Amino acid sequence: MLLVKPFSRSAAVAGENNNQDDEEENCRRSSKDPSRYPKGWNRKRVQKLIDHYENQTDEEAIAEDEAAYHSAKVTMMAVPVELVPAVQRLISRKRAG
Repeated sequence: MLLVKPFSRSAAVAGENNNQDDEEENCRRSSKDPSRYPKGWNRKRVQKLIDHYENQTDEEAIAEDEAAYHSAKVTMMAVPVELVPAVQRLISRKRAG
């Protein structure tokens, strides 16, 4: 089974107001960065998220986890690994439309 841990929305959407910068970055993807990013994401945004979690103290990480468990908008559950792709597709469809 796989326990899926949500991450902080504020960290995940960091740079959300810079859509034009994101689009330009995606268009200018250099050969040094062969990564493909989901719409609205780029190397800079991914690095910002990585930096957030790498620089987070243990206390901050615990507080973030506890807040997610107590959120009325998030449910934590164990999902059998073989069902994870189906659950991800379901979530993607829900968000898309």
